[in-house]
Amino acid sequence: MRLSDLGGLVYSTESGRMCPGCRQPVAQCACQAARAVPVGDGTVRVSRETKGRGGKAVTVVKGVALDEAALALLGKQLKAACGSGGTVKDGVIEVQGDHVERVMDVLRQRGHAVKRAGG
Repeated sequence: MRLSDLGGLVYSTESGRMCPGCRQPVAQCACQAARAVPVGDGTVRVSRETKGRGGKAVTVVKGVALDEAALALLGKQLKAACGSGGTVKDGVIEVQGDHVERVMDVLRQRGHAVKRAGG
């Protein structure tokens, strides 16, 4: 098996993530492979989770139909509104701490249909 059979370059320290289709940086991607917007039912679900986090609460936002760059920007804005840290990965925004109500208010102000999930 050759190295080229494995799919090529995935990440470069100079330009970050690479598109698997055109092998250009994702920001300069010419194909539509990296620009796919996730399809959902139009409802953003906000919940609080503690599983696998040593009892620490995390506010989880799922179902936002935005591309990767816009989702990262929204995650940054939510973290700033809560005054907390967090991450954006695999189409899910995680904000450290129990900020469900505050996150729901911010998302409603931005025009999203929001629903509290998980009791």
